[in-house]
Amino acid sequence: MDSAFWTNFWPQLLNKKSITDLQQPCEARSLDRSLGLFSLVGLGIGVMIGAGIFVITGQVAAYHTGPAIVLSLLLAALSCGCVALCYAEFAALIPLSGSAYIYTYATLGEIFAWIIGWDLVLEYLFSAATVAVGWSGYLVSLLADLGLSLPPGLCRPPFNLPALGLVGLVTLLLILGTRRSTQVNLVMVTIKLAAILLFIGFGLLSIHQQNWLPFIPPNTGEFGVFGWSGVLRGAGMVFFAYIGFDALANVTEETQNPQRTIPLAIVISLLIATLLYGAVSLVMVGIVPYAKLGVPDPIAIAINAMGPGQRWFGPLIKLAAIAGLGSVVLVNLMAQARLLYSMAGDGLLPSIFAQVHSRWQTPHLATLISGMLAMVLAVSLPIEVLGNLVSIGTLFAFTMVAIAVLVLRHRQPDLPRPFRVPFGPWLPLLGVGTSILQMLSFSWGNWFRLIGWLLLGLLIYLLYGRRRSLVSIETKQSNLV
Repeated sequence: MDSAFWTNFWPQLLNKKSITDLQQPCEARSLDRSLGLFSLVGLGIGVMIGAGIFVITGQVAAYHTGPAIVLSLLLAALSCGCVALCYAEFAALIPLSGSAYIYTYATLGEIFAWIIGWDLVLEYLFSAATVAVGWSGYLVSLLADLGLSLPPGLCRPPFNLPALGLVGLVTLLLILGTRRSTQVNLVMVTIKLAAILLFIGFGLLSIHQQNWLPFIPPNTGEFGVFGWSGVLRGAGMVFFAYIGFDALANVTEETQNPQRTIPLAIVISLLIATLLYGAVSLVMVGIVPYAKLGVPDPIAIAINAMGPGQRWFGPLIKLAAIAGLGSVVLVNLMAQARLLYSMAGDGLLPSIFAQVHSRWQTPHLATLISGMLAMVLAVSLPIEVLGNLVSIGTLFAFTMVAIAVLVLRHRQPDLPRPFRVPFGPWLPLLGVGTSILQMLSFSWGNWFRLIGWLLLGLLIYLLYGRRRSLVSIETKQSNLV
C-alpha cells in the first residue's frame, strides 16, 4: 500500500460528527415519537429491576460479600450515578438514538464510536440472552409449584425452550410498535414492584439481626472472596443489576421533549432501583444466613424461611420475577435494535438495519435479527459467562462516555447544554475512576473475552464500515470541493 493510503487512513479513523448537525431534526428518520416521562421511567425500572434483584444479589452475598452486599450495591450505584449524569448531559445535548455510540462519534471520533457501538451490542444482546435464561428458571419453578413440569432436556442448553419462546414473543411485540411494547412493559413493572414491596414489608418482620454479623466477613486469603476485596468484586458483579439506564438514551428519537424527559427519566429510574436493591438485600440477608443464598432463586429461599404465615405470596414473587425478567429482555432488545438502526444510518452497518416499517414505525428488521441472535446466545453460553461479559463490557462503555463528557467540555466549553453534570469535572472523573476500579476486579478470563469481542468488531469495521462510512464519504467530497 502506498503512502497516500496511510495518509488518508489514520485521519478517517478520527472523523467526527458535527454536534450542530446532530441537533437538527432529520425528516428522513421516521420513528414514532410516543414516549413520555412515565413510560420512560417504566422502561428504566423495567430493565434495572430484573436479574440483579432476583438472582445475582444472592450469589454475590453467598460467595463474595456476605451482608456487606449493601456496600457493593452502593459502590455500584455511585459509579452508575456519576455516569448516568454524563448520559443525561449528552442525551439532552444530542437527542438522537444511538446512546454512547453517537456521543462518542461527536467527541472522540469514528473508530472510538465503532468500538463503543460494538461494545454496546455485547451489552444489550448478551444481557437479553442472560436474562432469558434466568426467566426460564423461574418459569420452570413456578410451573412445578402448580404441579406441572417440563422435560429437563427442554429447559437447558443446548435447547432452552422457555428462553427461546420468551425472546421470540418479545421480538414480535417490539416489531408491532413502540407504544404497544411500552404498555406491556408497564404492566410487567407494576406486577414486580407490587411483589417486591410485599417482600420488603413482610420480610422486615422475619429478620434475625445475628444474620447481619459479621457485616464484612473476613477475607479467605483469596482476592474477591469476602473482606473489602470481596466488596469490590461484588460491586463489579452487582453492577449488572444497574445497567440499562443507558438504554433510555437509545429511544431518544421516540421520546417527547427528549432534552428534558431523558435526563429526568434516567435519574428517577436509578434512584428507585438503588432504594429497592438496598432494601431487598438487607431484608434477604437478615432472614437467611448469607451462605445459603447462592442459588438461582434467593428471594424464594428467603420467603420459605419466613414461616408458613408468609409463604402464601411465594408464587407471587415468582410471577413477579417472570414479569420482571421479561421486561428486561424487552428493553434490551428495544435498545439493541435502535443502536443497530443508528449505526446503519451512518453506513457502518448494512442498510437493512436502518429500515423502518411503514405501518408500525419500528426498525423491524434490526429487531428481528437482534432477537434471532439473542436466541442463539441464550442456548449456547453459560449464564455466568454471559453476565460477566455484559458487566465488564458495560463498564468499558461507561468509562468512555464519562471521558467524552470531559473532552467535549474542554473543546467546546461554551456549547449550550440543556443539562450539565454538576460539580464541574469531578463527577465525570469519579465515574471514570469507579468504572475502571470495578473492571480491574474481573478475572483475566473475562478480560480476554472482552478483548476478543472488540478485536472481532475492529475487523468488521476495517473490512466493511470504514469503506462505507457516510461521514468519511462526505469529508472526502468536501475536501475535493
